[in-house]
Amino acid sequence: MTHHLEITTPRSVIAPLADADAADVQRITDASVTARVSFLPSPFTLEDTYALIAARADRCFHGVRDRATGELHGVIGVHGRPFGMVEIGYWFAAAARGRGLATEAVDAALTALEDLPGCNGIEAECALDNHPSWGLLEKLGFRATGDAGQRPERMLMRWHGRPGIRIDVC
Repeated sequence: MTHHLEITTPRSVIAPLADADAADVQRITDASVTARVSFLPSPFTLEDTYALIAARADRCFHGVRDRATGELHGVIGVHGRPFGMVEIGYWFAAAARGRGLATEAVDAALTALEDLPGCNGIEAECALDNHPSWGLLEKLGFRATGDAGQRPERMLMRWHGRPGIRIDVC
């Protein structure tokens, strides 16, 4: 299953990262990000950025850029998991937080992922003390499974669709 998304939202363009994006990714990946994302080294160097972009076996990192200015606001990672499951993760620049950009971008990515053939579900991992991210995931329809995530001090969350949508079965 391909995990390469190309999406346009009202404020953003989301597309796979390329080497040309490396300096921008490094710029937004400061200590506030590396402290939360266990697989990112600190400090996050330009070489680390190139390695992240190049590692595309079962994962793809997407840039979230401002539609008007092209400024990089964040990164959304999409990772293949066993049994057709897909994991989504993200980080956003400190200057982009609190403006609804992550909610808009992650919501658009969920819509694209749920339409992929072979996608049997969407998961995320979140640290219990990361209240902003936990709130975003719950707002978008993720629920904690009670299982530990693969990364340290993370809980596995599973997406249950859009909040407020009911399916009646006859």
